[in-house]
Amino acid sequence: MIKFAICDDEPQMAREIVDQLASYMMETDVGYSVACFPSGYALLKSSDEFDVIFLDIQMERPDGMETAALLRQRESRSLLIFVTVLKDRVFDVFPLEAFDYLLKPLDRDRFRRTMDRALRWLERDAAKNLVIQRGSDCQVVPLSDILYCEVLGRKIFIHKKDGIVLDYYDRLEDLEQRVDSRFFKCHRSYLVNLDHVGGCQDGQVLLSQGERIPVSRLRERELTQALLRHMKERCI
Repeated sequence: MIKFAICDDEPQMAREIVDQLASYMMETDVGYSVACFPSGYALLKSSDEFDVIFLDIQMERPDGMETAALLRQRESRSLLIFVTVLKDRVFDVFPLEAFDYLLKPLDRDRFRRTMDRALRWLERDAAKNLVIQRGSDCQVVPLSDILYCEVLGRKIFIHKKDGIVLDYYDRLEDLEQRVDSRFFKCHRSYLVNLDHVGGCQDGQVLLSQGERIPVSRLRERELTQALLRHMKERCI
């Protein structure tokens, strides 16, 4: 499910984006939802996290640029697509990590090319996230945020770099199949993110934020080799 937001104070333009989205998404097998906001203030009040936001630049304050800056301050990862009549503002949106810049009136072919790129980006980005089920809720956790994973009993404990620990029911073997090559099983109960490993000493993995977790004696050599391979891959 892809969650779109449209933030535009012109109802006619918002409807046009909704229509173009509907036409495009009908040709995919991807579910989606659309939420419309008449102002930047209304969008910022929303507690939802959107995958893609179409954002008008010329609005009452906060205008599109100010709204985008506030979203980025909140560490929003949404793809921001600016929609405007202002051709000369294209360079102003680069510091806001804009995904694209569409001019009004919308060109249908240009819109479709932007959407093609957005869906490819979201598909690749999904592979960089871990979706965990907690009761009736699910949560998306970026792999880059994970320091290590620990199994205790029937539960997995995900230790994040911000200090938050998430727990849910799963097996470490199944989790290992869902993460990428940056994760190494250093112990039968631990899966560590090599991005955050600072070394190995006295049977422990030293993490960049000061934590220490055990490494099996038989896996110390493999850990060193995995670290070297990982460093080479990051430099390519």
